[in-house]
Order: sequence, then C-alpha cells, then structure tokens
Amino acid sequence: MTASEIGLPSEAERYPDPATEFEVTRLTAPTHTSRLPAYYSHAISRKNTFLVYTSDRTGTLQAYRMDLKTFESYPLTNAAALVPDSLALGMDEKVFLYSDCKTLYSANLTNQRHKPVYEAAEGCTIGNVSIADDGTHCFVVENSAGSSRLRTLRLMGNGPAGDVESPEPISNPIPRPKRAGILYRRGGDLWLVNYDGAQNRRLRLGTGGLGPAVWSADGRTVLYLSFPEGGKQLNNIREFDPDANEDRAVANTSQYVHFGRNADASVFVGASGSKASPYVLLLVRSVKRELALCEHRSSNAAEVAPVFSSNSQRVFFHSDRHGKRAIYSIRVERLVEETDS
Repeated sequence: MTASEIGLPSEAERYPDPATEFEVTRLTAPTHTSRLPAYYSHAISRKNTFLVYTSDRTGTLQAYRMDLKTFESYPLTNAAALVPDSLALGMDEKVFLYSDCKTLYSANLTNQRHKPVYEAAEGCTIGNVSIADDGTHCFVVENSAGSSRLRTLRLMGNGPAGDVESPEPISNPIPRPKRAGILYRRGGDLWLVNYDGAQNRRLRLGTGGLGPAVWSADGRTVLYLSFPEGGKQLNNIREFDPDANEDRAVANTSQYVHFGRNADASVFVGASGSKASPYVLLLVRSVKRELALCEHRSSNAAEVAPVFSSNSQRVFFHSDRHGKRAIYSIRVERLVEETDS
C-alpha cells in the first residue's frame, strides 16, 4: 500500500451555528491551515464524493483529496515548496495541476503519476494556475521583479498558445466556458484575452472598486462584485456582457466582499464584510432576497470565499474563527434547487 492510499483520519466536526442553528461541518482542524483551490477553480467533484485542498497538517504544505463520506484525507503531493494557488483540478476529475517551486506538474488522481509540464523562466515564480473546461489548455501566472506574465500552455492537441505581459500584477486567470478566452485581473481592472494573446482588452465595467468575478456557466457574461465609491452604498453584484459591452446591475447585497454562484446563477452565496453581521448568506436572484446561513466570523471576510458544489446542494467556505484557516461546509438542499452537475 502506497502513502497515497493510506487515509489520514477525519478531522470533521459538526456544530449548530449559534446565530441560525443550521448545522455546519468544519471539515479540517483549526490547529493547522487548510484551504480550497482558488474560488474560480474546480475543487468539489460533480458527484460530491470528494474535494481537493491544500494543508500543512503533516508539517509541510501539501495537496490532499478528501472523501466527503468518511472525511478521510489522502495525500496527493510530496512537494518541497508547493504553491497553494497553483492547485487546480481538471473538469474530467482525473488529473490535477500543481506547482512545486518553479515547476508545474500534471498528476493523475488515480495512479498518482506526476510529470512536469512547464518550468518557469529564470528569476520568475509561479502564482495562479487554472485549467480550461475541456482540459486542452492551462493558464499560468508568472511573476518576476517589476512584471507579470499570463501564459497559455497546451496540455494536449495543437491548439493556440500565447502570453500577455504587464508591469502591473496579473492574477486570477479564469477560462471562458465554451470559448478560447481568458478573463484575468490586471492591477485593479478585469481584462479579457484570447488563448493566443490576441484581442487583449480591458473590460469597461461600472464605476467603483472591483471585487471577485466569475463567468456565467455559458460563458456569455461576467458576474462581479462592485464596491461603490465612498462606502455609503451597498456592495452589489453586476453583470457584464463582453461581446455587447453592456453592464447592468443584478442585486444589492449585505456588504458582500466575496461571492459565488450556483450552476445556473439563479442563487448566489456571499460572505458579508460587516463586522456586526459576519454572515455567509444566500441571495435569490429572481426576488433579490437574502437568507443568512451561518456566521463565518473570519478575521478577513475576503478569505471566506464561499462556493457551491456542482449540484448546488452544498456550500463550502473558509474561516479562522476557531483558530487557523479551516474549510467549512453547510448543506442547502432544503433552500436551493438541485442543478445538473
């Protein structure tokens, strides 16, 4: 039996939320730091049987697969310097990517075979990594002194590859569903570029500060959080159509600083930045009404990063309310209709 086949014991604990009395499950112990991949990455399997995450529970930062029935965890990496923002699970749920220092690896989730696919340039470090829905390409952010670069790499086939360089920090490469485009953050703006580096342009969004952004499931629009200037108006969710250059309001929020959508974007989940009401909340798009699920009480609400499972029946988020950053889950099947995963 290999090390990857030996499950580490469950750390899960259930408790009723003090404010709402909904049952919350803390999946990882707060004695060490654990986190899901980037909020825009695929992390929870479509059948809700497992998730991937990073943790320093054994003394060094490594990637793990957690069985969501037994809550046992299985090590996936033995990296010398794992980059947590580089962990990305493919949509086929057979492979995952991760960076060990300057080398990007592709690994098979079943047989644990790891192979290098990219080496960062001299003097560069690897930051965010993401994978296209069809698994043909991946996207790597490289950082060096005074510049950032977004690279498109082919994982299979003969598709386009290219890069974009900027003196401003680049982060959050989010592949556009069903199209060969990448949404990414550059400085304080959102940009959209083709896989080959062509048609690189800044999106002309509404005024105010920019929060997290996600694609709609069909890739037609970008949903994003807007933080109005002056702090007197409510943080709100907006929607931008990059093909028509149209921007419109979706709903005001209880001061969300992070959010996620369910599979059809009919319901949002948000983390409130309010000190008085530090909640994770559901927001029903059609009626623009909210429901508090639980308190997150995180020292940094922006790190709560709530996301839905693929079938919209669970919400996962982070908090350090009990110690170090841990992963939490709450069932919402009585509140949100199941969606195709």
